[in-house]
Amino acid sequence: MGVIVAATAMLGGSAETVRRLPAVEARQGVAAGPRDLYAIANFRIARYDKTTGERRAVWEGEKARFPHLNSCAIIARDLVCALSNYPAVPQWSSVEFFDPVTLAHRRTVALGQGIGSLTWVDRHDGAWWAMFANYDVKGAEPGRDHRHTLLVRFDDAWRRTQSWALPPSVLDRIAPMSISGGGWGPDGRLYLTGHDRPEMYAMTLPAGGAVLDHLATIPIEAAGQAIDWDESQPGMLYGIDRAGGTILQMKVATAGR
Repeated sequence: MGVIVAATAMLGGSAETVRRLPAVEARQGVAAGPRDLYAIANFRIARYDKTTGERRAVWEGEKARFPHLNSCAIIARDLVCALSNYPAVPQWSSVEFFDPVTLAHRRTVALGQGIGSLTWVDRHDGAWWAMFANYDVKGAEPGRDHRHTLLVRFDDAWRRTQSWALPPSVLDRIAPMSISGGGWGPDGRLYLTGHDRPEMYAMTLPAGGAVLDHLATIPIEAAGQAIDWDESQPGMLYGIDRAGGTILQMKVATAGR
C-alpha cells in the first residue's frame, strides 16, 4: 500500500474536472479529437464540437450487428471503436473503424470468440493494445470471472503477441465487474478505469512475469466507463457522468509532463 500512496503523490493526486458538456449519448464513454468530442452509447456515436458543444453528426448502427460499443479513440485518421456483444454469451468482439468527420463506418476487424469482451483499443509503441473484460455476474462466460480480464498486445496483422493479467490490488476493486476503459497516457503509463468506481488505475508493464504493476489509484469524477486522453492537450483526460448524460473534461497532473 505504501508504494501505491507514494506513486499517487508522484503522479499528482486527484484529477480536477474543468468542464462539463451535456451529451445524451454519453452512456459508455467518450473519445477526444483535436477539434471534436465523440459521445458513445451502445450502438450510437455522436460528434460534438469541442469548443461550442454543438452536435455535428450522429451515427446509429443496426443493433444486431453493433450491440454494444464500449469505447472509441482517434487513431491516425480513424475513429477506432471496441465492440462486443455484452451481456450475451458466448462473448465475441470486434474493432470498428469510422470516418471521424462523417462517422461513416469504414471497416471491421473481427476478433471472434475466446478470451472475453473487448472494452478498449489503443495504439502505442508500434502495436495495437486491447483489453478483454470478464465478469462474475451479467455477461459472465462459464468458467471465467473478473480475474480473467486480460490486456493483449497485437501486431499490425492483429496477431496476439503478448498478454498480461491484472494484479489483486486492481481486481479487488473492480469485482464483480471488469475494466471498462483505458489507454496509454502522455507519461507512457497505462491508465485503466472500472465499471462504476470514481477512480483510475495507473499501471506499467512488469519487469518480469505476466501481471501488470499497479502504481497508483487516482480519484476522478467519472464513475468508471471509458476514458480518453486528449493528445492535443497533454494531461487532459475525458470521461463521462453516465447518470447525467455528461462529458467530463478533467485535468490530471501526471509524471513526465
